[in-house]
Amino acid sequence: MSHPRQISAAVATCLLGTAAAFWWFGNGAAPVDPPTTAPTVASPTGKLFRDVAAEAGLDFKMKFLPDEQGATFKINLYDHGCGVAVGDYNGDGHDDIYFLNQLGPNALFRNKGDGTFVDVTAEMDMALDDRICVGGTFADYDNDGDQDLYVTSTRGGNVLFRNEDNRRFEDVTRAAGLEMVGHSQSSVFFDYDRDGWLDLYVAQTAEWTNNTFDEQAGYFPGKSGIITSPKESNRLYHNEGNGTFVDVTESAKLAGRGWCGDMAVFDYDEDGWSDVLVACMFGRAQLYRNQHDGTFRDVTLEVLGKTPWGGTGVKVFDFDNDGKLDIYIVDMHSDMWMGLDYDNTYFEVATQSEKIKFEYSYGPNTSASDQLAAYEKDLEDTLDYRHEEVLFGNAFYQCLGNGQFKEVSSETNTETFWPWGLATGDFDNDGWVDAYVTSGMGYPFYYWHNYLLMNTGKGLFEDRSFSLGIEPPVGGNYLPEQIKETKSSRSSRCAATADFDGDGRLEIVVNNFNAGPYYYRNQQQGNNYIAFRLQGTRSNRDAIGALVRIRLGDETRVRQIHSAGGYLSCSSKTIHFGLGKHETIDSIDVVWPSGVTQTIDPPAINTLHTIIEENAPQ
Repeated sequence: MSHPRQISAAVATCLLGTAAAFWWFGNGAAPVDPPTTAPTVASPTGKLFRDVAAEAGLDFKMKFLPDEQGATFKINLYDHGCGVAVGDYNGDGHDDIYFLNQLGPNALFRNKGDGTFVDVTAEMDMALDDRICVGGTFADYDNDGDQDLYVTSTRGGNVLFRNEDNRRFEDVTRAAGLEMVGHSQSSVFFDYDRDGWLDLYVAQTAEWTNNTFDEQAGYFPGKSGIITSPKESNRLYHNEGNGTFVDVTESAKLAGRGWCGDMAVFDYDEDGWSDVLVACMFGRAQLYRNQHDGTFRDVTLEVLGKTPWGGTGVKVFDFDNDGKLDIYIVDMHSDMWMGLDYDNTYFEVATQSEKIKFEYSYGPNTSASDQLAAYEKDLEDTLDYRHEEVLFGNAFYQCLGNGQFKEVSSETNTETFWPWGLATGDFDNDGWVDAYVTSGMGYPFYYWHNYLLMNTGKGLFEDRSFSLGIEPPVGGNYLPEQIKETKSSRSSRCAATADFDGDGRLEIVVNNFNAGPYYYRNQQQGNNYIAFRLQGTRSNRDAIGALVRIRLGDETRVRQIHSAGGYLSCSSKTIHFGLGKHETIDSIDVVWPSGVTQTIDPPAINTLHTIIEENAPQ
């Protein structure tokens, strides 16, 4: 393997104060072109996906901040881009899409019922173009039957939009007691105390912007040396059931360790109560066990052991069809050992080490070992973690039952390079859940492809992004606009899934950095499916947290309804199972957030069914 330039002692000792952790600067040069093919297994049915964003009417563009991420590229969280949220805002049975933006308005696209869309942002008054928005989450927080929306922001103020009978959205942030200004990322709704009302948990990072507001630009510029920024606590808000929330972060012991980007809520120990897993951008993750009394306890080290050092997105899903939820965390920041690679010195090394987990945050750099060791110790002290608590790369935890997990990312082929977020679903309806991983850095870096990790059903994922229509991008690897007379590579930040056209096949929508979205229409043929839309009565109306288990012979498959997850992403709340060639289902159980288990007589396949708590499918 070729080795990158060695880090000098001087560079190693000053990294902590002059750039984000281990990132440093190179010289200017034009980007190199990446491979246009990949050694993947070809699909016997041809291309699974086709990007139809333009023809479907999704004419949105996520615009970056030129003074932060353009010619004067800075290392800060503005390069994390913005999110995408999927939800049926008007109650017509078809999922709609809300894109978040940095520079300019957000956009709400109404699904016309056939997987094509029309921009309704102006009439719904949801642009929020007076602030830098980050993520959005649809949920029915007031149990009135329509989807509300919570939007996070970088120091512009987070917003709660109440849906008024599917006709308009009203900003009720102040009235709801949710006024909050900080460096927020993802947010999730879940019912942590099982009272039937959705509570809100908001991910916070650190004070990584300067305090001088740029009046002309309209935002707070990012700092240099963000690693040393004072950390911000996550926030847990209890839903009082009357349209208001109360901050219970401290009493619940869910403040976290700072630098949080994403969370997954699930019942890891199957005791009937929702637990919380927090992915940490700098430091170890945190798995919090619900103590059933309104408090949580950090059980990360005893349950998961080592966790990713630079985690961004996290999803839980049953990858091996054993009826248990497994965990996938993708780690972006551990892959930034090359710093700002203006001269593309590290492209070959990155390509060769794509699947490698290095021992330290500085990756394959090995010289000046004493200085690097001192730097690593400084990093541990600054971020409050220990080296033996973390791993530098993605992690995949297979659930063994009884609240126990085993890290199997090497065995499952789920290590990737430069990942941000992930979306999951059975994209080919073969009965096994797959994963889509958004990747890449954009200018001034070389292009890096997104991953379509198809589940083989044999405990292994195969990247089929090139053979199944994900790669290369329709518009090419580089954006039409150059920066400093240099090509600017495309890069993706987050993705969500839904069956937008109602044909039983899951689509993928992606919000890209400084570019238009991808919208991958699913062209799968030949396999069966079944889908469920749940409605809680004693539970929260969205049934967020509910589990649906189906049995096919000796096999049990499980899906959970999530509020959000995967990094700045909110996917459809419709439960979807691919069935392969199966034409019948033996049994169906629904475990509701209230704790009630409901058995359903197996309904017809290849259709969408509604299940109401304590009632039969309709």
